[in-house]
Amino acid sequence: MSTIQHTGSYYADSANNKTPYPQLDGSIDADVCVIGGGYSGLSSALHLQEQGFNVVLLEAGRIGWGASGRNGGQLINSYSRDIDHIRSRFGSEAGDMLGSMAFEGNAIIRQRIKQYTIDCDLKDGSFFAANTTKQLQGFEQTKALWEGIGHQQLSMVSAEEVGNIVNTDRYCGGLLDMSGGHIHPLNLALGEAEAFVALGGQIFEQSEVIDVVRSPLQIKTAHGEVNSKYAVVAGNAYLGGLIPELASKTMPCGTQIVATEPLTDEQAKALIPSDYCVEDGDYLLDYFRLSADNRLIYGGGVNYGGGDPSDIQRKILPKLKKTFPQLGDIKIDYSWGGDFLLTLSRLPQLGRLNNNIYYCQGYSGHGVTTTHLAGKLIAEALSGDAKRFDAFANLPHYPFPGGRLLRTPLTAAAATYYSLRDRLGI
Repeated sequence: MSTIQHTGSYYADSANNKTPYPQLDGSIDADVCVIGGGYSGLSSALHLQEQGFNVVLLEAGRIGWGASGRNGGQLINSYSRDIDHIRSRFGSEAGDMLGSMAFEGNAIIRQRIKQYTIDCDLKDGSFFAANTTKQLQGFEQTKALWEGIGHQQLSMVSAEEVGNIVNTDRYCGGLLDMSGGHIHPLNLALGEAEAFVALGGQIFEQSEVIDVVRSPLQIKTAHGEVNSKYAVVAGNAYLGGLIPELASKTMPCGTQIVATEPLTDEQAKALIPSDYCVEDGDYLLDYFRLSADNRLIYGGGVNYGGGDPSDIQRKILPKLKKTFPQLGDIKIDYSWGGDFLLTLSRLPQLGRLNNNIYYCQGYSGHGVTTTHLAGKLIAEALSGDAKRFDAFANLPHYPFPGGRLLRTPLTAAAATYYSLRDRLGI
């Protein structure tokens, strides 16, 4: 029997628990069947199990196999489109509701780590680095916006102060968010899975869902099925065509990461003396941080339509060396990629199908924190309080122009335009 294993990443090699969960074999019953073992599915499953539901989670590969176990590991607040944009496009009520939840996903992660003693290398501090004065002005506006909805752990960083955070001459200042931070993403997912199982939840790996029979609800795999009252669809960029109406309004996008050999304490301190995570303000942004064992983990760029280039190092190393030319010919120990799911509005899509199938997807690059919020909102809705869930569900889910055939080239063309504006500082 062929199995799906984790990609060859630094995270997979340094995972705390490599013990597999069983494959589904036969027919079982549950209150809720969760499809997908990433953050969306794990957050939904754990919140629901805590509230007394009998939950089964099905994963096609391994827990955290997709973006949840491959990402940059940064805890970034808010959404890919910020609250001012939401207010202007969808009204003050929607903006206020989503604004009240903009920092909650981060708080949920920290609460999970503390409550369930999850060892995932949590470190505090996120730095948004400005390449241009225009980006710096944008971060000043972000600071005022976030403080206006109650977030107070922010400070502007001048060009003269950047060196205290990250030792590069690329940036002219930035915004520091001390409520943000970074983690080992796969170990967070594995710790949440262990917490879910400890509460009585059931996880089945190597159990790809091949059909969702909607009435009566039955979730089928190659070797079994789950008969449940509700389903939560949380496959995100790896859902494929299982639910066609969800795939038509999203687009997978690939991003790539490298991890260097371990640096000495002196080398690590010379690169990022603050030990904060960093992302810049470009449309196609760079993001990087130090791991617990002093590796520089550096990612950037997007492949619209998903997938990886033939040579990840060739794509990422020029970015890394532009930021840190002092590293010279540093050895790269790991290179990997993964897909996240983009929506046209850049806002997450939450909703219902047939009133008993709930879904959450399309975090557009802000998935680490927003997935954890989405799982909590689904649990609230299934427990009878859908107000906060519906604040997202009522947002329009737009199709990409040109349909599935043209969405990739049209979006790539738009990205090229915005990247050119970044380079020109306009």
